[in-house]
Amino acid sequence: MTDATNTLTNASRARIILAMMACYFLFAVLLNSVGTVILQSINSFAVTKTQAASLEGFKDLSIAFMSFLIASMIPRIGYKLALLGALAAVLCICLVTPQLGQFYAFKLLFAIVGCAFAVVKISVYALVGQLTDSPSSHSALLNTIEGVFMVGVLSGYWIFSFFITSEATSIEWLNVYYILALLSLVCLLIIVWAPIKKQHVPSNSSVVSEFTAMLKLSYQPLVLVFIISAFLYVLIEQGVGTWLPTFNNQILHLPVDVSVQLTSIFAASLAIGRLLAGQALKYCHWYVLLNICLFTMGILILLTLPLTQNVPQQAASTIFDAPLAAYLMPLIGLFMAPIYPVLNSVILSSLAKHQHASMTGMIVIFSALGGTTGSILTGYIFQHFSGQHAFYSALGPLFLLVITVFLFKQRSAPAPVVSA
Repeated sequence: MTDATNTLTNASRARIILAMMACYFLFAVLLNSVGTVILQSINSFAVTKTQAASLEGFKDLSIAFMSFLIASMIPRIGYKLALLGALAAVLCICLVTPQLGQFYAFKLLFAIVGCAFAVVKISVYALVGQLTDSPSSHSALLNTIEGVFMVGVLSGYWIFSFFITSEATSIEWLNVYYILALLSLVCLLIIVWAPIKKQHVPSNSSVVSEFTAMLKLSYQPLVLVFIISAFLYVLIEQGVGTWLPTFNNQILHLPVDVSVQLTSIFAASLAIGRLLAGQALKYCHWYVLLNICLFTMGILILLTLPLTQNVPQQAASTIFDAPLAAYLMPLIGLFMAPIYPVLNSVILSSLAKHQHASMTGMIVIFSALGGTTGSILTGYIFQHFSGQHAFYSALGPLFLLVITVFLFKQRSAPAPVVSA
């Protein structure tokens, strides 16, 4: 058990966990609103799908860039101060965005949110390492926090849908950012209240040496295979999740608000899938579970997409009027859910605690690059071919992920039982 864990009371530990959960909930709403914002930008600001897809790049590339720059510095700055700075920046941009009311404002919004999330994720993952004393407890807490993230994603779709009107070109939906600014303030106050201590940094270390150590991590075969796996997973998840509202609207001919609400099934599936996986992993090896999930994802894509061909236009005023395909496609999240947190937990549990911040930096960087690639590639195929072609394209990285997960299992040490 670590010194940090020994010196914390249960109440103090609970306050830190609450702070981490609150931050993850806020950023889940903000980051995963990109699909809704893409659809609304196409309608409200008359931008093309390719232009709208650039928002994913502003979000994910800023995450990658910020992670690369500061992953090794955050322990020196202090996790509490870093989190407060990130939340203050988000609070300001949420207040400014509705005032600007132009497409470029969202580029600025997602760039700042991306930079802030890089700080938050690195801090949270490092704090999980400090608050736990075994691989199983590490995985349990990480899965719980990632589960809260998915609850935030689910909530976000409904929060945004309440502000969307039937008038396609209206920008009244921008008022949602005042609510998110208020939520940012609440999170900031919770962080102030949480007893997050500054991590001890060895006196013989420097920013340069820690930055170099982070880069050296990527040369390890196990880490390299993990990085490729994380990249491929997020490519698939963001490609589907970001473009699902537009798919529902333009391929299934559903109203914008209904399209966004139905996308919440995807987030709910991810949340439920992670909770169920936590129980399944008590009895099933992680590699067996991930293979079941990967193959089921492929089957679901192949069975569902033919149902979306030539769907007739219909008057759908609620989610209950939607065709069957609108419910089946988001269920891919149920089987996608365990992959990312399980891979993260296995790689972090195999490293020393002082390497967790650097490893998290690598996770964030390549996850962000995968997210940008997935969204832009899906958007390009969507615009130049069709929505069906765009979602069929997920089968390529899915096949590659089967291979990299196999290599990851071969390279990793025998994994402990993972629980949630």
